[in-house]
Amino acid sequence: MSDLNQHLIATLGELVDEPAEQTGPASDFVYVDISSIDRETKKITEPKSLALSQAPSRAKQLLRAGDVLVSMTRPNLNAVALVPEQLDGAIGSTGFHVLRSRWLHSEFLFRLVQSQRFVDEMSALVQGALYPAVRPKNIAAFSFTFETPAQQTRIVAKLEELLSDLDAGVAELKAAQKKLGQYRQSLLKTAVEGALTAEWRANNTPAETGAQLLERILSERRSRWEAKQLAKFEEKGKKPPKDWQKKYPQPVQPDTSDLPPLPEGWVWATVDQCSLDESAITDGPFGSNLKSSHYQETGPRVIRLQNIGDGVFIDAKAHISQDHYEQLAKHVVEKDDLVVAMLGEVLPRACIIPTGVSPAIVKADCARVRLNKDLAIPHVAMSQLNSKPVRDAVLKFVKGIGRPRVNLGHIRAIPLAICAMEEQREIEKALVDAEASIEDQLKSIDLSLKQSTAQRQNILRAAFTGELVPQDPNDELAGVLLERIRAERAERAKLSKKRQPKKRKEIAAVVNQLIDVLAEAGDWLESQEAFRRCGVTDGTLTERIEELYAELRKLDKQGRLAVEAITDKKGRKTGDRIKLLAG
Repeated sequence: MSDLNQHLIATLGELVDEPAEQTGPASDFVYVDISSIDRETKKITEPKSLALSQAPSRAKQLLRAGDVLVSMTRPNLNAVALVPEQLDGAIGSTGFHVLRSRWLHSEFLFRLVQSQRFVDEMSALVQGALYPAVRPKNIAAFSFTFETPAQQTRIVAKLEELLSDLDAGVAELKAAQKKLGQYRQSLLKTAVEGALTAEWRANNTPAETGAQLLERILSERRSRWEAKQLAKFEEKGKKPPKDWQKKYPQPVQPDTSDLPPLPEGWVWATVDQCSLDESAITDGPFGSNLKSSHYQETGPRVIRLQNIGDGVFIDAKAHISQDHYEQLAKHVVEKDDLVVAMLGEVLPRACIIPTGVSPAIVKADCARVRLNKDLAIPHVAMSQLNSKPVRDAVLKFVKGIGRPRVNLGHIRAIPLAICAMEEQREIEKALVDAEASIEDQLKSIDLSLKQSTAQRQNILRAAFTGELVPQDPNDELAGVLLERIRAERAERAKLSKKRQPKKRKEIAAVVNQLIDVLAEAGDWLESQEAFRRCGVTDGTLTERIEELYAELRKLDKQGRLAVEAITDKKGRKTGDRIKLLAG
């Protein structure tokens, strides 16, 4: 904090004195809502061009270049942005609190609302609220060290210098991340197509080729099936019927029409052919077999889509009871099983179940694949499932645009390149070594990115505590300026008092309406439903919502309001319900 401005604290409400006009669009317009903001870059990246007839109810606020937008929902995500020149005149959602001030540099404001203290204070105010958002008055109450416009300009210039260097470093780190991802895909491609072990093949002759291996394993698979069938007939005291062997469930054959050529001795096979038997591939239970009420804090795990990384198993936190687990035995996953995502933007996406995860089951939209390890090494098969050549081959199976998915039949038909077991072991070793190196580099980059984030916050903290740049003694004293601003605001408040009776009348109307709604209900009513019956919609002005909150607090203070939390089956709070008590 500068020596001249010691303990000189102001609030945003004192200095943000130019509210955005709430006129809404008059013709076709450009709309900026919360989804338009890239939370990482803090920029408006996806404004929407809309016809007047398409205007959402929240499209009310007329934006000007230099406005600072602060999303009032989920403040922990810090969706903030500075309106650029090209969006001057755009219409903003009422989900934003618009900061516009004659006394605060727009870049100074923009950096201030990115500070960790601002994020933490706003996030703390969300908890326990009837709506999952902060309110304009919460943002207005945020306090900070006031600086003169001249000092703000110097702070902004220093921030631009330091943060530009930091942003350049972050951009380099992210470029390195991207290159490592590209290298990994290139590595997987060479493994699928045989280039990774070309030198090994030149110096080694395996005991049997991949084609011979596949033929032998498929023959053994059929023999096992026939032996099981004969055992069943014998157990029942029956003779095998004529042509009983023809009922053998042949595994799906590969469609090689769009697949790249393979080295000599290699062969394409399907996931179905590489599985242990016809029951080795299954998806998770649907519908009534697994409901939210079946989940609990401990017990066998449930493997879901979010646990399937790109070649990495992400620890599963969901659990079910032992009894329910035993009822879903056909969906059990074990060590070295593959789990494959059947829903998502990237298909297939697969990982291996590591040691220590079982007992577990696979959930809906995921497939379990239990491989015949004498034919396909799990790590090699998993790597192929995550490779571009195989993903390209699966594209013809994918259905749906908003929710791309494949079904279990598609999983069975996914092609895998099969080579000799000796060569598969070489591929596995090369992949494991290379992926370990990639993972080490990614961890190092991730650490550097976290350090950059921390450094950014340190810079912002220094900027807004007067430690980033020295104070110029020739500046007007900030205290004198702040007193003048406060005096001006007080004078303006006196002039606006003539409008107070009308405002009180409007408040009384809303109050009566809220009391009437609660009295008419005569019992518990969800708070959001009570607000809706009072006319609050997505487009309702913030002032009216504030009026309802004020009345709720008043009724609570008078002992006329009962409030209870609404929770889901896991005990998590989802909202509140309220009831009017006799006065």
